[in-house]
Amino acid sequence: MTRWWETDETHDPALTSWVASAQGHGDFPIQNLPLGLFAPPGQEARIGVAIGDMILDLAACAHAGLLDEALVAPACATTVNALLALPSHQRRALRHRLSISLSTSHHRAQVEPHLHVAADCTLHVPARIGDYTDFYVGIHHANNVGRQFRPDNPLLPNYKYVPIGYHGRASSIRASGVPLRRPSGQRKAPQADAPTYGPTERLDYELELGVWVGPGNALGHPIPIAQAADHVAGFCLLNDWSARDFQAWEYQPLGPFLAKNFQSTISPWIVTAEAMAPFRLPQPARPDDDPAPLPYLHDADDQQHGALALTLEACLLTTKMRDAGEAPTRLSVGPATSMYWTIHQMIAHHTSNGCDLNPGDLLGTGTLSAPTRDGFGSMMELSVGGTAPITLPNGETRAFIADGDEIILRATASAPGRVAIGLGECRAMVMAS
Repeated sequence: MTRWWETDETHDPALTSWVASAQGHGDFPIQNLPLGLFAPPGQEARIGVAIGDMILDLAACAHAGLLDEALVAPACATTVNALLALPSHQRRALRHRLSISLSTSHHRAQVEPHLHVAADCTLHVPARIGDYTDFYVGIHHANNVGRQFRPDNPLLPNYKYVPIGYHGRASSIRASGVPLRRPSGQRKAPQADAPTYGPTERLDYELELGVWVGPGNALGHPIPIAQAADHVAGFCLLNDWSARDFQAWEYQPLGPFLAKNFQSTISPWIVTAEAMAPFRLPQPARPDDDPAPLPYLHDADDQQHGALALTLEACLLTTKMRDAGEAPTRLSVGPATSMYWTIHQMIAHHTSNGCDLNPGDLLGTGTLSAPTRDGFGSMMELSVGGTAPITLPNGETRAFIADGDEIILRATASAPGRVAIGLGECRAMVMAS
């Protein structure tokens, strides 16, 4: 049985597709095959698979008898939840069938009629998200933000013992491309006697990795870390928009609320855990004076293969740049190895008290920042809490996000001797309140 970090013939760098645009595609070569929910023009949404600049209609393939019988019902569902619920060996079987169908020329006549031009289609949030939990595992981000409030002690004592997280709002998660309306709420200036209500003045983005939950667990039955990989179905990009002025006022004592729940944006394709197998890395070693994870959070295989060879970047496109026909400017770029805790440690801790996870639940890693300024994953860090606005190449300045600004997140998985794959874009424009 293939283990979760092992590769197979679907990852072969020599493999090519008869779909011409898949060759050399920055995100969706045949080695990727992510799952999503799309609607062709004038039609209802259905499950699809991205291949180059095209989308393969999975339900149409099922109706045409191109899938194994056990996969027909999940492929024809109105969301990908049933596919995420499959055990990993069945998801792997689907990946193998798709890989063969899209790479072998004698399958072309059967499969090609079920392809759609991606640019003509509407992409939706792929799963019915029952619950959303946002973690805080990016240690450089935690240090940078903590230093603004506690210069001498930026990390609280529990950070290196427990994966910190909070429960977010699943109902306000939207797919890439859906605009964001500037939220209103309470904020209190440091010297003011009372709070005021109005549109946020400190709107921020957060560059995060999203984790899609697979089969999940029954209530009262924790997932051991050695089995956590069986419950990770795939990955996406996540922008957990934040109103920093609301957050500073309301987070005491319970944590994020209106500062976070107004909207989060995700990339619409689920890059499966199987597709990410070639891009596994050892978890970076902790400093010698850091505590070791408690036994329920430690697994040798997870430490050897639990990190991801992903490069993440955030870009900004302002109204002025858009009107001038200029390209977005990069705000930051950095590796996903800045995660202090692995994804499997997040799963194990989340369920350690018996909490049940369900297929299609979404976990966020928290902001992933690199150690240096060129890899900071939020404006809160880049502008030092608004005290040092950044200057863009066209002369504009930003301390936080303005109306008309568009934030674009991207990520690429790469490894020596492997075909790189991407997570697709995660983008949204800010509209006035």
